[in-house]
Amino acid sequence: MSDSSPSRPLVTFDGVSKRYGNVTAVHTMNLEIYEGEFLAIMGPSGCGKTTSLRMLAGLEEPSDGEIRLDGQRINEISSVERDTPMVWQSLALFPFLNVQKNVEFGLKMRQVPTEERQQRARKWLERMEILELAERDISQLSGGQKQRVALARSLVTEPRILLLDEPLSALDANLVIRMQGVLSRLQKELGITFVYVTHSQSEAFAMSDRVVIMSQGRIEQLGSPKEIYRSPASRFVADFVGANNILSGTVSRAGDDLEIETALGVFQCDTSTKAAHHVGDSLDMVISADLVQISLEDPNTQNSLQCRFISEEFVGSIVTLFAELQDGSDFKIQTRQRDLAKMSLEEGDSFFASWNATDAHLISSGRPSDA
Repeated sequence: MSDSSPSRPLVTFDGVSKRYGNVTAVHTMNLEIYEGEFLAIMGPSGCGKTTSLRMLAGLEEPSDGEIRLDGQRINEISSVERDTPMVWQSLALFPFLNVQKNVEFGLKMRQVPTEERQQRARKWLERMEILELAERDISQLSGGQKQRVALARSLVTEPRILLLDEPLSALDANLVIRMQGVLSRLQKELGITFVYVTHSQSEAFAMSDRVVIMSQGRIEQLGSPKEIYRSPASRFVADFVGANNILSGTVSRAGDDLEIETALGVFQCDTSTKAAHHVGDSLDMVISADLVQISLEDPNTQNSLQCRFISEEFVGSIVTLFAELQDGSDFKIQTRQRDLAKMSLEEGDSFFASWNATDAHLISSGRPSDA
């Protein structure tokens, strides 16, 4: 679905809530999942993402509201009858069955004739590039091979939707990248709707058409990976996604060249293509770490801060600098290793961070206005 707009919703959450006694895990969720899209749901532990997936799978029943699959209410339909297979974090493969029979299992439960289910299972093992492992015991497989068996077992029934609950969390980093490619390719080739729950931003952003960010049982934002990364809708999303710096203040001058007065000074934001704000409004200004420039000399621009170098995180060609501002708060900058090397910064050294007015993203802070 990545290259075309969705035609219609396959799944609808209509005012869905889930309570466990006095604890509400999901609050009044309204969400449409489109046919043929790759949707990722992410958020911190306890945010309600897995509960939402389990309600769609039929493993939990909503306390309120309605879940519809292809227009049909499925609240009371059992998980077996829904045809919404799930790939679990633990994979849940049967250790007493070999690879071939694990893949055949769903077809056997549907009473598919023996010869047909064997052929379909072998077709999927071949598609997942593990046909040579058909007779092998599950205990003899690597993590990546088990992952492929679990996918084949779920897809052999040719469902319209596949649910995935943190399926790559137990894999090594290099295998995660490889399996991301496998999942993305399969989803595009098959046109099946994937609903993928994860805590990993890199997984969600690399594969999905849209991302749902959840917090405390509520949807904080829904949009494309780029929209969420560059235009977070709330302070929570700005803190949770990416490497963002947040400066809080009030509007001291409105208009296209808006100015925000903060404890660290007055900063400018180009709002010519953004929502209107007024003098006295309380705002959070979000500056992504990768949009910040650094220099040893004062750049003499309005949007600059003097920083003290604290430490760095080296991840190949890109480095994240951790700095301290004059009020003691933290500030992050992402830059190329070769550019940083030219500056020869050492712990405690002073430098300047600056950004363009067009690169600042504004969020209403929700605090009372002083106007």
